[in-house]
Amino acid sequence: MSLESNKSLGGIGAILMAIPFLNLVGIILVLIAMKGMSDYYDDNEIFQNALYGFIFGLIGVIGLVAFILMLAFGFATISPVTVPFTGFGLLVIAIIILYVFSLIGAIFYKKSFDTLSEKSNEQMFTTAGLILLIGAAIPLIGEILKFVAWILAAVGFFNLRASKQVPTQMEPVPESEEKRFCIYCGAQLQPGTIYCQKCGKKV
Repeated sequence: MSLESNKSLGGIGAILMAIPFLNLVGIILVLIAMKGMSDYYDDNEIFQNALYGFIFGLIGVIGLVAFILMLAFGFATISPVTVPFTGFGLLVIAIIILYVFSLIGAIFYKKSFDTLSEKSNEQMFTTAGLILLIGAAIPLIGEILKFVAWILAAVGFFNLRASKQVPTQMEPVPESEEKRFCIYCGAQLQPGTIYCQKCGKKV
């Protein structure tokens, strides 16, 4: 896909990441865009780190969902006297798992955004990655920061511009513009001259 397609997918995906219950659709679009950016800038770390961020975040969510299912089916209501870490204890463990894996995921997202920022010269990604990491580190209040981070990431995607191609080969200097010197006395010759102005010998 072209850069325009990838930046649109990334921008829309980042906006959806900021909207509850649309996160899954959003992260899929962001991952597709990151893969495209990796190919465009020829740096696979952009996609790899974003993928790791998604995986760790998903593990944290699965841990929390597993606890909710245990409560729903009554597995977490056994007396704490007979089975350790049940009831409230399981809730604490599930929240810790969600927090730790979400934090690790945010670290990988930040790495991905930092690399993309470096390759594209779009500083909004660096800011978004930093705010996302801070948001993951601060429980509850951090959700507002995460929302802001993904909105900034969306702005970064929409602001992306095609990189200017730098010529890989210098154009040859016309022979008439090259400096010439007399092989006898070393004096610099004027363009197009046949005889040296200093020693008078034919060159």
